[in-house]
Amino acid sequence: MSNNPPPYALARKALAEAVGTFALVFAGCGAIMVNKLSDGAVTHLGIGATFGLVIMVMIYAIGHISGAHFNPAVTLAFAASGRFAWKQVPAYVSGQLIAALVAAWVLLQLFGSVAELGATVPSGSPLQSLILETILTFFLMFVITAVATDARAVGQMAGLAIGGTVALEAIFAGPISGASMNPARSLGPALVALQFEHLWIYFVGPISGALSGAWVYRWVRCDDNAESAEGCC
Repeated sequence: MSNNPPPYALARKALAEAVGTFALVFAGCGAIMVNKLSDGAVTHLGIGATFGLVIMVMIYAIGHISGAHFNPAVTLAFAASGRFAWKQVPAYVSGQLIAALVAAWVLLQLFGSVAELGATVPSGSPLQSLILETILTFFLMFVITAVATDARAVGQMAGLAIGGTVALEAIFAGPISGASMNPARSLGPALVALQFEHLWIYFVGPISGALSGAWVYRWVRCDDNAESAEGCC
């Protein structure tokens, strides 16, 4: 049998990424909109839990197909740290961005222009949100790298660990920066709602945080007896 991948393998992976990213934006941003429409019935804790839960279930549903990035910053960080092929990055990122845009458009048709479709905007200074988004994504990528690349971690717990991290960070930092940690999650609602103010924060912060999180875990995972073949020590 040939070792070459099927001709449509990358397309299937990109579609899986699109499905997962659609679910993230539809459920997470939808929770923000429904909370507004229902006078706070979902609650802030509920919104944070929604983001974490949708990530968790999509990882278990799609992780074995595409790796369950659902986030351009994660895809770029994996590629930059040698864990993902650069030639696959355009397909993954395109799937993620298009899905986020479509999900935001569907939310607009369902609920109207409510809560700016869940767009992320700083409630304090831009610098404060930039620092927050960088640190939040650093820890998110640190956890993702740990459970996804280190054989010593319990891989079956990946969905719970990553979803829990997203929920935790959304709950405590959401009121300040929106706790996006994801350029696609921010871009989709921003484009449909025409809310572009400070959008750059949600590209610069998550991408720089993800890159640093992946590289720091790559360094700390090594010891005198582990991973020496990869030359990461």
